[in-house]
Parts: sequence; C-alpha cells; structure tokens
Amino acid sequence: MALFSGKKGLILGVANDRSIAWAIAQQIIREGGVCGFTHLPDRADDEKQKNRRRVEKCIETLEPEQRTAAKFLVPLDVQDDDQIKSAISTVKQELGSIDFLLHSIAFADRDDLQRDTIETSRNGFALAMDVSVYSLIAVCNAAKNVFADRASVLCMSYFGGEKCVPGYNVMGICKAALEASMRYLAYDLGPRGIRVNAISAGPLKTLAGTAAGVGDMLQLYEKMAPLGRNITHEEVGKSGAFLLSEMSDGITGEILHLDGGYNIMGSPGRALEGLSRK
Repeated sequence: MALFSGKKGLILGVANDRSIAWAIAQQIIREGGVCGFTHLPDRADDEKQKNRRRVEKCIETLEPEQRTAAKFLVPLDVQDDDQIKSAISTVKQELGSIDFLLHSIAFADRDDLQRDTIETSRNGFALAMDVSVYSLIAVCNAAKNVFADRASVLCMSYFGGEKCVPGYNVMGICKAALEASMRYLAYDLGPRGIRVNAISAGPLKTLAGTAAGVGDMLQLYEKMAPLGRNITHEEVGKSGAFLLSEMSDGITGEILHLDGGYNIMGSPGRALEGLSRK
C-alpha cells in the first residue's frame, strides 16, 4: 500500500515548479495522496491570472493518472480571514476532512529584506510577521474542525531563525516566531493526536530563496556542510512527505534540519581548506 493511500490534505504555498511546497506535494501524490491547492490571488486586471496559471502548470506536469489527485485550486490571501474561511469551506466540501496540511508561506517587503534589521520599518515588520507567522495560526484555527484525528501539519523554516544569518534579516525573526508558534500549536492540537512540525531546509533555488540571496548561501553550504553538497528539491519532498505521513507518528513540536549537516558545524570546517595561512 502506498504511503498516502486514502489520505487527503491541503497544500499552501505553491508558486511554481521550483517551490518547496510543490516538491512535497509531488511526493505525496506519487504515494497515493489527494491534495487541494491554493494560489496567490490574481489582480482584478490580470486577465491571464498568472498566479493561478503557474500552479495549474505544475499540476499539468503530473502523470495523466495522477492529475485527478489535485482536487481543487482556489485563491488564498492569508491576510484575509474571509478567504481563509472560504478555502477551508472548499476543503470541507471537496475532501470532507484532511489528514495533512502543508504551510509553505513567507513574505517580507523587499526593501526591508535588503536593509539592516535595525532599520526594518514598523509596517514592514507587521506585514512580514502577519504573512509568515500568524498565517499558520490562522489557518490551523480555521481548519481545526476539518482535521482528522492524528492529522499532521508541517511548516517551513530556516536556520536564520536560530542563528544570525546576515542578509536574512527580518525574515530570520519571523522564522524564530514561526518555530515558537509551531510548538504552541503542537501543544494545543496534541490531545487529538494532531502533530505539528517544521522543516528547516538549507538554501534552494526558489522564488523566496532568490529574494533572500540564495546564490552566495549555496556556495557556503557546499563548502561547510559535512556532506559537502547542497540539498535537493527531491530530498525536501521526501522529508516533508515523511513528516506529513503516519510514518512520523509520535513526532511533534520538532524541527527537522535538512541541510546536509550545516547546522551542526561550530567552525567553517573544510571551507578553511585552501585559505592561505600566514
């Protein structure tokens, strides 16, 4: 029997075929799961509906027999409580209950990302926290009545929430808050057997990664990580599917570091090789 046979869930955060959320969704669908998807709302004057179309293109890359596993695609602005309610209403209508929820959403104004953390604007800080952190709480609260017992929730973090990563700036503060929120949600939902975890992934070439200057980080991780390489989308897909499946029963409130071991290093390690010594 496939890992997700008979399982249904909601995927938040697919932007294109390089999205972490898509890598995880693909793995779930390959293992027999059924998914509902959301997309960023398109502007009223955008006749091409670019955001919706990007996700549709992802679904079209699935094998023909797998495309029916994508049950719906609806717009979702996580700053709009009415849209959250509408999305969950669609979940209830189309899926009844869900066994998993993937939250892969984060945003900060580019100007705030590019300035020193100390210069973060008040409005920019509130925006980044609302979209990147509170959205997890808001969606879980709205979905609490459609979660099946022993369901699993997963959010996406980064090492910049644990240690200072220059350039990650205000988003690092958001990830620290996201990880704390994840732990408190794990406590609140625990009596029903619902688990809440996070993956702290190394840098990947995604839309969000590009905005955060992932290029330099890829070189650093390749030289510093014990495995001597960067992670892949497929690896994130498999690890995410694991934490959303019954294979990870008993694990909650945890952060899984998927970074080739980068997070364990207390020095640059092999990255020092080749540097001239006086």
